[in-house]
Amino acid sequence: MAKPRKKLRRLTIKRRSKPGASPGTMIADPEALAGQVRMIAYDKDRIEESADVTFDMIRSAQAQGLMVWVDVTGLGNIALIEEIGALFGLHKLALEDVVNTHQRPKTEDFDDHIFLVTRMPTGTLSADTEQVSLFLGKGYVLTFQERPGDCFDPVRDRLRRDKGRIRDSGADYLAYGLIDAVIDTYFPVLEAYGERVEEMESEITLTVQSHLVEDIHRLKREMLSLRRALWPQREMVNALARDDSPLVEPTTRIYLRDCYDHVIQLMDMLETYREITSGLLDLYLSMVSTRLNEIMKVLTIIATLFIPLSFIAGLYGMNFDPDMSPWNMPELSWYFGYPFALVLMLGTGLGLLWYLWRKKWIGGSDA
Repeated sequence: MAKPRKKLRRLTIKRRSKPGASPGTMIADPEALAGQVRMIAYDKDRIEESADVTFDMIRSAQAQGLMVWVDVTGLGNIALIEEIGALFGLHKLALEDVVNTHQRPKTEDFDDHIFLVTRMPTGTLSADTEQVSLFLGKGYVLTFQERPGDCFDPVRDRLRRDKGRIRDSGADYLAYGLIDAVIDTYFPVLEAYGERVEEMESEITLTVQSHLVEDIHRLKREMLSLRRALWPQREMVNALARDDSPLVEPTTRIYLRDCYDHVIQLMDMLETYREITSGLLDLYLSMVSTRLNEIMKVLTIIATLFIPLSFIAGLYGMNFDPDMSPWNMPELSWYFGYPFALVLMLGTGLGLLWYLWRKKWIGGSDA
């Protein structure tokens, strides 16, 4: 049964805003989910976690001096995003980038807040990524996600259990924890791709099948998508760690530099796998050529063996009458003429096989 073909992932980007539209224009994706707002407000002594948050609840938490993390899942409600932007004083251009989810990872520093874009893997067996927009301000962190399901559960668990220094630090350390969680999610993804590369390499060396070329090209395209998501992450983390922003404490920059090292490690892994994948196509063509050479060698040996046998059979197949002349094929009158011809052909074939073996064209370590 033929192996079903998977549809290749599109690498093109579709913009929803028309050319020449005014800056800050937000157009929601028709397939985007309606926004759901969750909030975690905390300080050193207490923590409050709420779902389906209202703006009054956010204002109340801020009035009490609590650190506020507002998480918005779903970007289909433009009015909700605009109200959140007005509540926290977010720039309109940043809100436009939140809705247009084709952004590359970046950081933008505004007067009273920092806008970050990162891309989060959606699974360990896929190169698809989801845009996560993050706003860092004085006393708050905002995150906007495209769909439910994220990698922030370890951060939420640390907040609930008061593990580490996350409850004792400011919003910048919370932002670092979220960025670090996104980056760490790439490690199992690349490990899975490493296993796929090894399995494909073993399959190529064992057998040559036509679908392997398509699998290699698909793997290269997926790694290209991962590369487009990972390389800008380095610039984003480096800018956040190096820029002198009053919203990021010097103690947090040390952790951001460690996060930067993780990105470099991921890039090294990805480039190594991409180089191996590029070599898989050469390995495939080499295996095809080797297999073809082996087939041609076998066919050539068979033809070489039968050329002298055909000559002998053709020689004794000539219609000369031995009664007309003693020189006209006297072997035809021999009592053992037919066995003689068979032994002659057998001896000729064995002699050729022995000669090819002595030359090490068949058998032997060199072959």
